[in-house]
Amino acid sequence: MNLIGYKLKKLRIQKGLTQEELGERTDLSKGYISQVERDLASPSMETFFNILQVLGCEPKDFFEQKSSQQQILYKKEDQTSYEETDDFYKLNWLVPESNEKEMESLVLTLKSNSKYKKFDPSESDTLCYVLKGKCMLTFGSNNYVAETTETFYFTATDEHVLSNPFDEECEVLIVVTNSYL
Repeated sequence: MNLIGYKLKKLRIQKGLTQEELGERTDLSKGYISQVERDLASPSMETFFNILQVLGCEPKDFFEQKSSQQQILYKKEDQTSYEETDDFYKLNWLVPESNEKEMESLVLTLKSNSKYKKFDPSESDTLCYVLKGKCMLTFGSNNYVAETTETFYFTATDEHVLSNPFDEECEVLIVVTNSYL
């Protein structure tokens, strides 16, 4: 299987260009770019090097087998934990650098009769999936209780806090956009 077209398409998408934009910058048609990406046409060496130049990629880097791939699997040892013993909660970030990404994910463990900090309003979408026990969400002046396998999902447009006013420990998987944890 010829991977040149696939690799060019992947590189173009990573650079945030449409086929039309790449075509304009290389004086090629959108249709020709499409054919190259589907391996239906083979560009001349000059055209190929011109495409790579526009995409900001050196030929040696393009053909190098070892590419800078994104990390997809995060193992237990990759995770980062923080425990606040005075407030009786523990945070376990599932992806260590997730606060630098579009989504941040962590597992919050709340001891009985404890709470996590109060959050100010934001534009973040927030998903909280209860893994174990029961958890209370105070959103503005309203309280909601979710039990194991139930989910809170909200846009964080009001003050909110997660708490565990119950007798058993709870664990909550939290995924947020626009990191604010």
